[in-house]
Amino acid sequence: MIPKDISQDVVNRLKSIAGQIEGLIRMLESDEYPEKIFNWFKAAQSGLDKVYHLLLDEVYRKALVIRIVETVNACPGNCDNEDKIGFIRQQFPTFSLDELTQKMKEISKLKEKAEQFRRG
Repeated sequence: MIPKDISQDVVNRLKSIAGQIEGLIRMLESDEYPEKIFNWFKAAQSGLDKVYHLLLDEVYRKALVIRIVETVNACPGNCDNEDKIGFIRQQFPTFSLDELTQKMKEISKLKEKAEQFRRG
């Protein structure tokens, strides 16, 4: 579930982008200057990129939090990875989008190790 404030922000941004696209259609139909059309395309694309990254960031952060909780639960305090798990847990709010994907892989491996350790 996406938080209401973020979903409302996304909806507002998409409505703005929809207006830009409608403007592009009108420009193309009225043989507007290519430079103007190009600039509007760039603005619409930039808006879509921002919305995409906003949503992606939210989804990854939520998934990473869930994975961290699962990993902490799998490692009750003696699975040889407590320091790594603690670091990711403490630092995750500051991770960039690229770091989130990397940390997602890392925490998944740590969870596997913790579960193997627990099974003996």
